Amino acid sequence: MENCFASPTFLTDSLELELGTEWCKPPCFSCAVDNRGGGKHFSGESHLYSGALKRLILNLDPLPTNFEEDTSEIFGIQWVTETALVNSSKELFHLFRQQLYNLETLLQSSCDFGKVSTLHCEADSIRQQCVLFLHYVKVFIFRYLKVHNGNSHDPVHPYETLEAQIPSVLIDELHGLLLYIGHLSELPSINIGAFVNQNQIKLFPPSWHLLHLHLDIHWLVLEILYMLGDKLKQVVYGHQFMNLASDNFTNVSLFEEHCETLLCNLISLSLNRYDKVRPSESLMSHHCPCSCIKELWVLLIHLLDHRSKWSLSESFWTWLNKLLKTLFEKSSDRRRPSMPVIQSRDPLGFSWWIITHVASFYQFDRHGVLDEMRKMESNWNFVEELLKKSISVQDVILEEQLRMYLHCCLTLCDFWEPNIAIVTILWEYYSKNLNSSFSISWLPFKGLSNTMKSPLSMLEMVKTCCCDKQDKDLYKSSSSYTIFLCILAKVVKKAMKNNGPHPWKQVKGRIYSKFHQKRMEELTEVGLQNFFSLFLLLAAVAEVEDVASHVLDLLNFLKPSFITSQRALIWKGHMAFLLMYAQKNLDIGVLAEKFSCAFREKAKEFLVSKNEEMVQRQTMWTLLSIYIDGVQEVFETSYCLYPSHEKLLNDGFSMLLRACRESELRTVLSFLQAVLARIRSMHQQLCQELQRDDVDLVAQSSLSAKERHLAAVASALWRHFFSFLKSQRMSQVVPFKQLADAAADFTLLAMDMPSTAPSDFQPQPVISIIQLFGWDDIICPQVVARYLSHFLQNSTLCEELSHSCNVSFQALTVRSWIRCVLQMYIKNLSGPDDLLRDKNLEQAVEKEYMEQLIELTRLLFKLSEVKSIFSKAQVEYSSISEDPKKALIRFFEAVGITYGTLQTLSDKSAMVTKSLEYLGDILKYIKPYLGKKVFSAGLQLTYRMMGILVKSWAQIFATSKAQKLLFRIIDCLLLPHTVLQQGKELPAPMFSAIQKSLPLYLQGMVCCQSQNPNAYLNQLLGNVIEQYIGRFLPASPYVSDLGQHPVLLALRNTAIVPPISSLKKCIVQVIRKSYLEYKGSSPPPRLASILAFILQLFKETNTDVCEVEVLLPGILKCLVLVNEPQVKRLATENLQYMVKACQVGSEEEPSAQLTSVFRQFIQDYDTRYCYQVYSILETVATLDKQVVIHLISTLTQSLKDSEQKWGLGRNIAQREAYSKLLSHLGQVGQDAMQRLENDNT
Repeated sequence: MENCFASPTFLTDSLELELGTEWCKPPCFSCAVDNRGGGKHFSGESHLYSGALKRLILNLDPLPTNFEEDTSEIFGIQWVTETALVNSSKELFHLFRQQLYNLETLLQSSCDFGKVSTLHCEADSIRQQCVLFLHYVKVFIFRYLKVHNGNSHDPVHPYETLEAQIPSVLIDELHGLLLYIGHLSELPSINIGAFVNQNQIKLFPPSWHLLHLHLDIHWLVLEILYMLGDKLKQVVYGHQFMNLASDNFTNVSLFEEHCETLLCNLISLSLNRYDKVRPSESLMSHHCPCSCIKELWVLLIHLLDHRSKWSLSESFWTWLNKLLKTLFEKSSDRRRPSMPVIQSRDPLGFSWWIITHVASFYQFDRHGVLDEMRKMESNWNFVEELLKKSISVQDVILEEQLRMYLHCCLTLCDFWEPNIAIVTILWEYYSKNLNSSFSISWLPFKGLSNTMKSPLSMLEMVKTCCCDKQDKDLYKSSSSYTIFLCILAKVVKKAMKNNGPHPWKQVKGRIYSKFHQKRMEELTEVGLQNFFSLFLLLAAVAEVEDVASHVLDLLNFLKPSFITSQRALIWKGHMAFLLMYAQKNLDIGVLAEKFSCAFREKAKEFLVSKNEEMVQRQTMWTLLSIYIDGVQEVFETSYCLYPSHEKLLNDGFSMLLRACRESELRTVLSFLQAVLARIRSMHQQLCQELQRDDVDLVAQSSLSAKERHLAAVASALWRHFFSFLKSQRMSQVVPFKQLADAAADFTLLAMDMPSTAPSDFQPQPVISIIQLFGWDDIICPQVVARYLSHFLQNSTLCEELSHSCNVSFQALTVRSWIRCVLQMYIKNLSGPDDLLRDKNLEQAVEKEYMEQLIELTRLLFKLSEVKSIFSKAQVEYSSISEDPKKALIRFFEAVGITYGTLQTLSDKSAMVTKSLEYLGDILKYIKPYLGKKVFSAGLQLTYRMMGILVKSWAQIFATSKAQKLLFRIIDCLLLPHTVLQQGKELPAPMFSAIQKSLPLYLQGMVCCQSQNPNAYLNQLLGNVIEQYIGRFLPASPYVSDLGQHPVLLALRNTAIVPPISSLKKCIVQVIRKSYLEYKGSSPPPRLASILAFILQLFKETNTDVCEVEVLLPGILKCLVLVNEPQVKRLATENLQYMVKACQVGSEEEPSAQLTSVFRQFIQDYDTRYCYQVYSILETVATLDKQVVIHLISTLTQSLKDSEQKWGLGRNIAQREAYSKLLSHLGQVGQDAMQRLENDNT
């Protein structure tokens, strides 16, 4: 099914091209074609896009390739093309009306989905026939209608007579046709939507076709009347109808009447839509129900404006204005009852709305193509009248209506040439209402309350007002006053662009004249806000210096009491002008002088104010923060610095810093960092420009002057800010983060501009600052870690310092890093103990500080010195920088390994010196953990790290340079006064920390002793072992509980065998001396536990005979003198273990040392404790008979000596006990018994 005519290709200006029949299908109104993606606003078969309007205006053939045959089919009948209209005009128009009636009849049919296809086809066919006929009339007039001379008396052919009457007949028929179809606004309401069938073809109801046929008729009648007048060049009278003045209709009067009626119809249709539009959506809601209505507006605009240029007729705007004025008249005043009645509940709003939307149609050219650069005819005269009506009504002017009116006016300012008159009209209203807030109760207030929050937001508001494209939601986001400012900005900018400064002088005179002392004194807070918005906008679009100067003069008119209450707002406005100066790269000297003095006075008041006066302080701080934020913006937006910038950084900041609390300090220091960053950035740009080869002397002089200005500003920062930071580096007033950041920024400034630093920091200001904030041991570690991280990121600075001969930059930085890691659990070095946290290790360190330590570790491991150490030690470190504790451990180990690889004495000596430089006063770093209050996390870290240090650096500590530090570490950590107090329990955290780390210390000490034997170190080692063997003995003497004893754990390191044997020897000596020593007949305390420890000691290590020789006498003594079963059992086990141990490597003969020990034992105890001695030896005999066999002579002699001593003859009981022992020795024992029996001595 053929639904619509095909879209043509675009018609070019060349009208000689061959036009295909497809293109030349009669154009008609249609919104049925989907034009998405093509960028077209009208369908391809429309009057505009098809080029029909252009052909009409240029007086070309309407349809060049149609009606070229001798006969043409119209309404299903063949007619002679050249004569049909002359011979059968009444019949043709009758058939037209009949078809129109048929279409109207179809409206009565129910249009459900089942019938819509049939109805659509039938209605479309009727419409196409009617449109074709009207186009035939146009073609006939253009091609075949001849102009007859009415004065000729020559005989004429009857056809010629009929032909001469055709113009009048056409006027009558067209007028009758218009009367028949009536007004567009009287058509029943229709749904513009369509059905879509399975082939994606749109199917429209008959009502849609009827509306669009009416549109075609109205427009084509206008075209026919226009062509008729253009062809005949004379007035043509009708015969059948007369107008209200009893005059016959003419082609001209009918054209004008129809234009007027058609515009009334279009206005009426728009009114129906306007009644449903909210004021806030007025410019987003279009007044055309479909694109065909929009196209009709565009056609009328082009046709009427074209007609007015070539005749004395009225332009389109004149026609529309005349009709819109009737909306303001009473209904009885209307002249023509034939016109449709148009009434509006809001004629003013509707007039704004319709004019704004219709004005946008001027952007469409004759082909319907949108051209936003197209020159548009303005309608300012009528708009000025509307504007006066809008602001001069007797009733209260509603803000919601005024916003809509001004939004429309602003849109028109976009379309049309600038008009100073509308600014003047609006200013007359707003100058009288400056104290109004221009708010709408039902809308959230988004106007001045937001724009006045800060000077920058005030400028942003001004920039928004000056934008070429405004927000579509301007109604809700801005007050009517803000929209007025947008209009003012747009008009002044356009006018100055077109006509130079004269329009600005006009506007300036109008606005300035409204402000005088009385008016300024009448301003409220809202009025002052509006005042600043107005003058800031004027400054933005015109002469900023002139406007700013005038504002300062006007502010002097304000009453002192008002100035006091609104000082914050005045400062914001003042700062906004300063910012504008900076953005326009103007010298801010005049404004800065006055403003900085006011700041100094307010900072002084803030300093002397009492902390209790909270409201007063808060008021002053509000002002000070306005200044601080504004000056920061000035520096950040200034293209270059002038001497006047230094005025903004006066000694008011010195006073302010001393008066600030923490939250206030954060603000001031953030400002400082921003200014420092800006100065450094500008200095780097200057350096780059000075280094260019093409810089001439003039440019070089200018750049040098800029550099001097920069230096002056930098000196002001050193003078007013750095002295405060230096004085507060050890206090807790300044937040750690801000203190470190600011100090780092000053360090970088000293690197870039060293001459600006204070004289006491010269000649090396960078090193002096690092010494203060990075290498000083009294500075809080949080500050140090963040500070070092900042400047280690600067490779230029690091390289420069690394090559400096005056300081060990890398070593001192490593020292600070070590301190930061060791003090990670210390929140406040100089604060009370309760600021030290005692949480689990994962939570004890603040997340931010741990992240900072990780960053510092990562950067530190990039230093060449550190990388060299790891490289020489062949230790991998890339994976451990995420854990500062592991990284420190690996670093200690790498230093120890590196030292071990050195060969020459000079290298080793230098390495010792460097290593001690890394540590610094390391005991000072850990001292806070060792106070009266003990904290497990810090103690665990301290003892573990120091233990690893002692063990890893054993060879270093063996040197004379480092031994003293080792002695101090041992005394401080392992042998403090708390430990030396006998019988006093250690705090649990300290006990746990020592227990876990003691093996490291013991291994390190013994390795150190093996490298360089030292009597004092040996004494310290013995004291440590003596103290901690007993402290870590388990409560119950079970060997299984002794496996984790730290002293025993120290012996398990097989990597250092020779030193370990020395450690064991020392342990054995300590046990003999301190734990197996009897006081009289009383056994040592905790004897069973000591015996269990000894047993575990021998089980875990290779037993040496010398060690048995030392400990066995004590074990034997326990067996003799102590009757406690547990002690006897453990002593027996020890005895058995020692005897077995001595058997290893002794082959057949027992150890001489073992025999010697037992011989002495017999001599000491056989006389008094013979039975115990024999029992013990029986145990030995079961293990090693040879030992006892070697003792027979001693035992026998001891028996004889005992009997002789007592003088009672033979001791039968003792001899029996002795015989029992000998019975365990086999034949040798039997022989010994026999000799004893045979001996009669």
